[in-house]
Amino acid sequence: MANCRIKMFQLRRLIELRLKGTSKRNLARILAISRTTVQHYLTQLEALFPTLEPLLAWDDAQLDRLVTASGVLQVKHPTLTELFPTFEHELAKPGVTRQQLWMEYRLQHPDGPRYSQFNHLFRQWQAQQKVVMHLEHKAGEQLFIDFAGDKLYLTNEQTGQLKAVEFFVAILPSSQLTYAQAVTSQQQEDFIAALQAALVYIGGVPKAIVPDNFKAAVTRADRYEPTINQTLQDFASHHQTVIYPARSGKPRDKALVESAVRILYQRIYAPLRNRTFATLVELNKAIWQLLDAHNRTCLQGKSYSRRDRFEQLERAWLQPLPTQAYELKRYCMAKVHPNGHAQLQPDKHHYSVPYRLVGQAVKFIYTQDSVEIYHHFERVAVHSRQRTSGQYTTLREHLHPHHQWLSQWSPLFFEEQAAKVGPHTIGIIKELLRLRTYPEQAYRSCAGVLSLAKGYGPDRLERACQRALHYQATSYRLVKSILERELDRLELEPVPIVAIPPCQHENIRGASAYQ
Repeated sequence: MANCRIKMFQLRRLIELRLKGTSKRNLARILAISRTTVQHYLTQLEALFPTLEPLLAWDDAQLDRLVTASGVLQVKHPTLTELFPTFEHELAKPGVTRQQLWMEYRLQHPDGPRYSQFNHLFRQWQAQQKVVMHLEHKAGEQLFIDFAGDKLYLTNEQTGQLKAVEFFVAILPSSQLTYAQAVTSQQQEDFIAALQAALVYIGGVPKAIVPDNFKAAVTRADRYEPTINQTLQDFASHHQTVIYPARSGKPRDKALVESAVRILYQRIYAPLRNRTFATLVELNKAIWQLLDAHNRTCLQGKSYSRRDRFEQLERAWLQPLPTQAYELKRYCMAKVHPNGHAQLQPDKHHYSVPYRLVGQAVKFIYTQDSVEIYHHFERVAVHSRQRTSGQYTTLREHLHPHHQWLSQWSPLFFEEQAAKVGPHTIGIIKELLRLRTYPEQAYRSCAGVLSLAKGYGPDRLERACQRALHYQATSYRLVKSILERELDRLELEPVPIVAIPPCQHENIRGASAYQ
């Protein structure tokens, strides 16, 4: 009976015998179907496919979809059908639409189909292809990323123990160029490193990156406004792209990467199943060799490979990579302590901030080498990262003016300040520092001696220090006592000093030392 549906084994047998050169009459006799039915199927199949050989690789389900999608498989416009592969290629270019292609076709073929029929025939032709290109994906527009469900393994050479590692996959939907590598985990560091490697592999940046809803990418999943992980958001800003997560529980949103994972199970997992690897470097080297072969293999039913399509169509539409590689950043909040420092919790190290922020909440943004501190979106401090627990990194300009003075205290500082007064003042300061087991014990005394210059003037202080050195009993109290006793004298002359036994030095008080 003409135009009847035949069984799939009959259709497959018809294709096999036709490829061997069997005539239509003999095909009808062998398959026990009418010659009209044979003629019908062969006419439609041969109009859609230059050679029927690729159809032998299709399974029954695909052949059934081919027959079902085409209905009675009528090709009213064979010229249009021949142009569909070209239209498929053109639609992958940004800005090209079906309506535009239809209008260009009607200019050359005024008797061609209307726009609705054009769309129907084109969708019908799409359903008949072994590899269906999702034409809504423009070249350079998106990059799908995901982790495979099944893991690969590293083997400890001494113990033979297996360690599971994750398998990262990225694919450009227009050309289907695929990147893959093994990483230690799905944590942020490994995920960002793999994503950066994927962009380097394709040699450019797409307009959007489409991840799944795993924690390293999405902090809170939502159908309409998912919360993007801040580190990933910063990565996207660095590369001038955006993050557009797939909907949770909607695998169709990233069907291509899901399909890519299944294909890589066959083309990477299977060839590596009997090999052992001790390090991630060795494993990735083997993966990339198989991946290159995968990208250079012609697509089923096509005359070009993923790599060919990428070079011809997609590379030119990618944005250039930034000149500097992205440096992973982390974030945390902290409160500024009363001493003007905030603690970076992971290292337990304290960093100074301007003293006006005491008691305020600040945000740390830190990398491997640097620490930046922000308050209300304003950067208030930059430090080199230190990992010594419990220690302090302080910038002098962050301290209160009084604390800035205290922070400068050192033997050299006090000697420099004393030099502005005179040599005898330097002598007093040196003696104060020498007589203490630790110089820090004398800092307050030194500060007290130098502070006398404000009330009595540097000249009087210098002469008082001169007398104190004569008495060989240096202290802040002695110098101050001399100044108080000599307030009415304009000139202080050295007085002959009677030697005083060393044991009495500590008992000298005020004027008794020189009267």
